[in-house]
Amino acid sequence: MNNTVFCAECRKDVKIITKEVLFKRTLKDNEYTFTGLEAYCGECGSPIYVPEIEDDNLKLLYYAYRKENDIISLDEILAIPKKYAIGKRPLSLLLGWGEQTFTRYCNGDMPSKQYSDILRRLYNEPLYYNELLQNNKDRMKSNSSYEKSNIAVKNLIGIPENSKIETVIGYLLYKCEDVTPLALQKLLYYVHGFFYAFNNVFIFEDDCEAWVHGPVYRKVYHKYSDYKYDSIDSADSFDETIFSVAEKAVIDGIVDNFSCYSGKVLERFTHSEQPWIETRADLPVFAQSDRVIDKKMIADYFSAVKHKYDMLNPNDIENYSKKLFEMY
Repeated sequence: MNNTVFCAECRKDVKIITKEVLFKRTLKDNEYTFTGLEAYCGECGSPIYVPEIEDDNLKLLYYAYRKENDIISLDEILAIPKKYAIGKRPLSLLLGWGEQTFTRYCNGDMPSKQYSDILRRLYNEPLYYNELLQNNKDRMKSNSSYEKSNIAVKNLIGIPENSKIETVIGYLLYKCEDVTPLALQKLLYYVHGFFYAFNNVFIFEDDCEAWVHGPVYRKVYHKYSDYKYDSIDSADSFDETIFSVAEKAVIDGIVDNFSCYSGKVLERFTHSEQPWIETRADLPVFAQSDRVIDKKMIADYFSAVKHKYDMLNPNDIENYSKKLFEMY
């Protein structure tokens, strides 16, 4: 705040002094009491209007109103979109409100008691938010908004997203026949890349390393290494409802268009792609490596593939897989 302002009585810029004052002001037909500041000319003592001080006093009035009427605080409102990784407009749509309603509350507008109670439940109860998200996701204009928020709320309610790769593996072993450890690694890699391309968010956050035989998820390698060149035991059943529509669409697209190839063929596919090639860089052909393929490189590459092949939905992945096979 600028401590030098114009005094109408002195007709010049002067330094101000402030003192605490007990205010009584009316808001929505009720009177509220709060302690704020008043500014005075440091030379003649006349009251001076200082916009910053008046803004602070207004905030204190709103705070008194919120406290008296049990209205959610502005800090709690601002924390909600951060907590659930969702934008202000998508959250308004999710709640069935006007598109700008939540934004106005973030800018200081006062919610009604009814809306305040809803927002407080969102702030305090991730399970309540998750129920809203799953039931009302069709209201959101962007599927990527849903996916990002879905990941965030799952982490909050105790479903760690780092287990998602195991869930994807379970589905692949249920849908595919004769999946070797080598083939599984490559199918996971294509799920990883193409899900980002279609949804602008990764389906799982596990790191992928550029090994001699293509991209590898180290933990997955150690889990299934005993199978060596044999097929991994298939799953007899799987609850497909665990996936969102977007997740299942991409995984099915990979199953339909890549699981028909052997692990060695899929290895050759990945050897022709930029992320693996650039990460290996100057390494000798058979040199062991634990270099991680940068996720941004994966995101950029598969997003570019989606654009190049005019993919409108995951079914269009077929055009890319066929092109790779023709090159093979």
